[in-house]
Amino acid sequence: MRASSPQFAAQFRFTACYPEVDLTLGESSVVRILRSVSWLFFVATMYLILTEAVWPWLKLPDLGNVGFTLTFVGFSLAHCWALEGAGRTGMFFAVSAVVSYAMEEVGVRTGLIYGPYHYSDMLGVKLGHVPVLIPLAWFMMIYPSWMVARALLHGVEHGSLLGSVLDNTARAAVAACVMTAWDTVMDPGMAAAGNWVWEKGGAYFGVPVQNYFGWLLTTFLVYWIEGFLWRRPNRTSGVTRIFAALPVIVYSFFAVRYVASSRIHALQVVAVFSMGLPALLALLRVAAPAKGNLASQGSEST
Repeated sequence: MRASSPQFAAQFRFTACYPEVDLTLGESSVVRILRSVSWLFFVATMYLILTEAVWPWLKLPDLGNVGFTLTFVGFSLAHCWALEGAGRTGMFFAVSAVVSYAMEEVGVRTGLIYGPYHYSDMLGVKLGHVPVLIPLAWFMMIYPSWMVARALLHGVEHGSLLGSVLDNTARAAVAACVMTAWDTVMDPGMAAAGNWVWEKGGAYFGVPVQNYFGWLLTTFLVYWIEGFLWRRPNRTSGVTRIFAALPVIVYSFFAVRYVASSRIHALQVVAVFSMGLPALLALLRVAAPAKGNLASQGSEST
């Protein structure tokens, strides 16, 4: 029997972009709690992004850099846990924290990775030369960027062992570009606000071009290692298409925030193409996968 109900169509649109998630499994109480917590963090994160978007015209209460980071990383952790489970989330966070901290510490000490820079005291206590908040900030951005890349690349997977290595490398490369695009509009403003100092300035709004190659390298390493550790498919219960798309929505809202307002007005144009394009394409992939895939899936359902 061909499945053609609205419920089937909604489930297909979700699984088309996130095929690892099984919507047929029973929903556990842990997943329900995690999903509720994720929604709370999602709403809080969206509000905090909104405060940044409207700050030139309206001053809304916010939590500052530290509060914003803790709220956002709370969303990323809770959502990843609900979608992928505790073990996979722990691996992802550990890889992100260790790699990003190591790269930052070496970068600050030597200037070889991102260019010569140092952190001010605005981001709180430091471990070595790097604020403790920084590895958390990396993960809060790494996870939504990963979800955007997964949506963009659905349908290009290969079945062989060599193909799986190539798939992992492709996802890591695309996700690294998606996240580095985020930094092209974030870094100049954060540096101008005094969170860190580029000691010799740079050609890109005061930021050295080397910084972005350093971001590509750092994020590629995180994503490739994580993809290798996650090479076995995961079965997650109790999540919906809309819930799984929340990180993509957050990334997209950040794009809108940077288009709406920026300390450096030229970056509003940059944001349209650097973040806006991948965000738009990812949203379209999540909302409306290819018609051919839908027809094929429908004909195979019984």
